[in-house]
Amino acid sequence: MSQKARVVGIVGGSGLYDIEGLADQHWERVATPWGDPSDELLFGTLAGVQVVFLPRHGRGHRLPPSDLNFRANIDALKRVGVTDILSLSAVGSLRAELPPGHFVIVDQFIDRTFARVKSFFGAGCVAHVSMANPVCARLGDALETSSRALDLPVTRGGTYLAMEGPQFSTRAESELYRSWGCSVIGMTNMPEAKLAREAEICYATVAMVTDYDCWHDEHEAVTVEHVVKVLLGNADRARALVRAVVPSLGAEHQHCHGGCDHALDHAIITAPSERDPAVLSRLDAIGGRVLFD
Repeated sequence: MSQKARVVGIVGGSGLYDIEGLADQHWERVATPWGDPSDELLFGTLAGVQVVFLPRHGRGHRLPPSDLNFRANIDALKRVGVTDILSLSAVGSLRAELPPGHFVIVDQFIDRTFARVKSFFGAGCVAHVSMANPVCARLGDALETSSRALDLPVTRGGTYLAMEGPQFSTRAESELYRSWGCSVIGMTNMPEAKLAREAEICYATVAMVTDYDCWHDEHEAVTVEHVVKVLLGNADRARALVRAVVPSLGAEHQHCHGGCDHALDHAIITAPSERDPAVLSRLDAIGGRVLFD
């Protein structure tokens, strides 16, 4: 069974980077053929495991959800050797049993975004990856184990509805998504999860509830002030979770039994003779394993 060094990518807010025990810290700019990532990457080690932090919205929260360069973000993480991505995201709750402060280890997504480029592939090199199981079960297991060991309020499993932003939902939209059986709603995990799958990186989401969106009659409609207040409390628990889960993953990354790290094995459909060299040149990090080996 093939092994390589594990590099854990953490994608989330700036409060997550002040991790006790994170050694050998340094920020580094990473260039990609897709443009600039949201920010420089913070490199370090935690209990002997290599870690790379990416501020999803940039330090100081400069970038709104629909303006994020998702392709550059995922390419940059792949380019520096990231094998596993832990996505920590603020969300609204669509279920009464998931109150503010609760964590949900998501296992499904519904993508309602429409203003974002969602694939590294396209004309000149077409590929179709499976998204039937969009998160890595192994990472989900590790997150659940660490969360319960820390006695965090956590639910394993749930559907994340990804909406376009920057506005919050209307009440009608919120009720519609509830009728679909969705658990939480956010603006950032799509196409992030799709691109991670194309990049053959194991991916998992911890959705951190900040509010009840706008459907709950006994709670006020969501406001930025309320979200930020709860978010600060969630950040403390998120840092504790990162400190616990990263060492539990180990320093070596083995072949993923769920197939995350071989998602491109049968995905590329364009005949080799018809593949555009200019397109292939941008896929050196993302698809190099199958396109050039």
